[in-house]
Amino acid sequence: MSRAGLDRVRPDDGGDFVWCSSRLGKQWRLWNLWSRSRWRPATLAGQFLVLQVSVLLVVVVVASVVSVQQSDADFRATRGAAMRDAAERLANDRFVRSTVRTGTVAENRGALATITQVTRDSYQASGVYIAAPDGTVLVSSDFAGRGERLDLLGGPAQRLRAWTGDVDDFGTSSIAAQVPIINRRLELVGIAMVTEEYATWRERARSVLIDVVPVAGLGLGLGIAGSLLLSRLIRRRTRGLEPAAIAALADQREALLHSLREGVFSVAVDGTVTMLSDSARELVGIEGDVEGRRVDDLDLDPAVRGLLADDAEIRDHVVVVDDRLLVVNRTPVVEGGRRVASVTTLRDRTELLALQSELDARESITNTLRAQTHEFHNQLHTISGLVQLGDYDEVARLVGTIRRRRAEISDAVLAHVEDPAVAALLIAKTSLAAERGVDLRVSDASDLPRLDHESSTDLGTVLGNLVDNAVDASVSVGGTAVEVDLRLDDGAVHLSVSDTGPGVPAEVVGEIFRRGWSSKAPTVGGRGVGLALVQVVCERRGGSVEVRSGADSGAVFDVRLPGAWEDVEVDAL
Repeated sequence: MSRAGLDRVRPDDGGDFVWCSSRLGKQWRLWNLWSRSRWRPATLAGQFLVLQVSVLLVVVVVASVVSVQQSDADFRATRGAAMRDAAERLANDRFVRSTVRTGTVAENRGALATITQVTRDSYQASGVYIAAPDGTVLVSSDFAGRGERLDLLGGPAQRLRAWTGDVDDFGTSSIAAQVPIINRRLELVGIAMVTEEYATWRERARSVLIDVVPVAGLGLGLGIAGSLLLSRLIRRRTRGLEPAAIAALADQREALLHSLREGVFSVAVDGTVTMLSDSARELVGIEGDVEGRRVDDLDLDPAVRGLLADDAEIRDHVVVVDDRLLVVNRTPVVEGGRRVASVTTLRDRTELLALQSELDARESITNTLRAQTHEFHNQLHTISGLVQLGDYDEVARLVGTIRRRRAEISDAVLAHVEDPAVAALLIAKTSLAAERGVDLRVSDASDLPRLDHESSTDLGTVLGNLVDNAVDASVSVGGTAVEVDLRLDDGAVHLSVSDTGPGVPAEVVGEIFRRGWSSKAPTVGGRGVGLALVQVVCERRGGSVEVRSGADSGAVFDVRLPGAWEDVEVDAL
């Protein structure tokens, strides 16, 4: 089948292509283009403008309707009173009463018609009627309705009561006043009614719009101008983003907050929490809805609360919360040259601390073994040379000296330290210090029992880092002694490490425990970790670490490590 003169088009719903005539295809494409442009989502500014204009138009319409109704109410009140006054004058006219009472209406119809016309002209009424007690029109101002019945609406006038209200004046809606005509015996002999028809809706709208249209037009113009300005402001404040893009950003924000492993806090300049990730809730132990609340009102660890409420920038600050080691970073958010908020991130480094502590212990053991290997190599070379010389007595004396020296080091440590891990660490550090020309001693007042495994590990981490720093400090100025004091008091281990180094200047006492601070030359792996690790371990156990100047020279580090080791059974090493 030939497809000449046919076009291939695709429906809006994404269905398969179809073949149709060129003219029909052109119309179809125009329809698709129009429908897409018609149903394309409007911009936020455009939607707001349409809403504002719609509201203003509704207000104008409602105001117009209310004005018309108010005009009707005013007309009913003022003209109703005038119609009642006219009807009462007509009913109380002596000639009218006499003529109606004597039944001589037919003989005096001309005179009565004149009276009704004068009344109509005087009060600008639409119709003036004199009727029989049953409502049959006897005389009217325009000679209309004679012989027909008036709209008496239940007959208030027939019950000898004057009445004012709306009636159907022979097909015309009117305001009317009906007054009974009575004789001297107070009997009803006739009814006087004066009416004025309501203006049409067109006339009422025209009278109202003369006043409403200028004011409404001015208000509508000002409203449209304000809406345009507000739309531009909204576009500027939303960075030109439309509702769909803003919704997508909000969804992405929620997804990021739920997926980040790092805790994220966003705090406004007034201390109000504006954003909080799930990880942050878990790390600091917060439950419930806290966004919109002040940081000071939250149940937070004092250290964390202080970091969140501060204004300064923070980089890799270490804080301990419960059993967690958190690394805190805070960055101020500046807009237009002023700080509007701050974003704080929390990283859990508890496992990293344990690994680093274990690596430090391994490194210490490796260094000790390296030093002992070096020392043993020298001693073996000496023994080998004596054997080759055949001086066996000197070999025996050398071996005895080495054994005694090892025994003296072990005995000096084991006499005051019963925990095997801590004792082994001190023995190894003593050998390592001796290789560098430093005498590492355990004070005579030291007395440390066996500890539980966790406490022994933490104490080893603290002791190893402090001894290494003390030896380095002593060597740097030619010092030759480092002393360690260990004792258990009130359920806590009290540790003091003193050196013969240069000491710690007063101006840097508050900085030495900060991660990254070091008086040594930088290395590839970085420095400033040891003392920061000591502080973290102490804080995690609820203890403390302080530094002071020694009695003669150098520095003294005092550590307090609480623990549950009082019930640990003490055995001989």
